Amino acid sequence: MERMILLAVLVSSLLAIPLPAQATTLDPKALAYDLPSQIPWKARNGGSEEAILAGDPDKPGPYVVLVKWLPHHMSHPHFHPNDRFITVLSGTWWVGTGTRFDPDATVAMPAGSFVTHFGRQVHYDGAKDEPTVLEIVGEGPATATPAEVKP
Repeated sequence: MERMILLAVLVSSLLAIPLPAQATTLDPKALAYDLPSQIPWKARNGGSEEAILAGDPDKPGPYVVLVKWLPHHMSHPHFHPNDRFITVLSGTWWVGTGTRFDPDATVAMPAGSFVTHFGRQVHYDGAKDEPTVLEIVGEGPATATPAEVKP
């Protein structure tokens, strides 16, 4: 029992040791960063927001964007010209395939999921009951061509 008390005292004393101060400046030649409060979100399509982190999805070349789907908003069937690589950062993203829009036929992709949208293949996606944030990496231009067939 004395050993347990001694171990507890030792561990608690180690936890009380102050940690070194964090660096106050970073070399901008070595890296660039934006804190969450500095990321510029813009409304898009009435049911989502977008923040462009790198590149320009409207122009040729690589891009990285964040997309925030607001609750109860989904896209309708469409396709993109190039592959897109998507990581679900938060929330649950709902995805479906095919030309008929059917939110009940979508599959849940929880936070941490990685999805590839293959170029020229029809899909639709969005959020149901909670906001969802995605990171999308692709090759521009990132156009979306409607592909819905109405019943």
